[in-house]
Amino acid sequence: MKDFELWLEFEEVDPNNWNIDNEFCNIHIGMRDGREYGINIWTFNFLNTVIEYNKSCGENLNGLYQIPPDLFVKELSRSCIEKTIEDLLEKGNLEEILNITIISIKDKE
Repeated sequence: MKDFELWLEFEEVDPNNWNIDNEFCNIHIGMRDGREYGINIWTFNFLNTVIEYNKSCGENLNGLYQIPPDLFVKELSRSCIEKTIEDLLEKGNLEEILNITIISIKDKE
């Protein structure tokens, strides 16, 4: 049994209209020990997409910089994200490994 459960935005919001290779989403991780996390994820390809978008609309000094998500993955699929979270958890606590903005939801209460 896994030590966590995943809620994936792309499965809930519009599961039949999601670009698996070039998109972003939010996920929720519920740990068996009660910790909960909200994580913003981008695919590798989406970084280029957001840069081009910002160049065209003038955001972030015309794409000169980007504020990164919490996590980059190859694709937005349950399999990819589950494997990624499992690997990260083997290395330690998410709040210590990922972007500092990843804070347990319970810490905010």
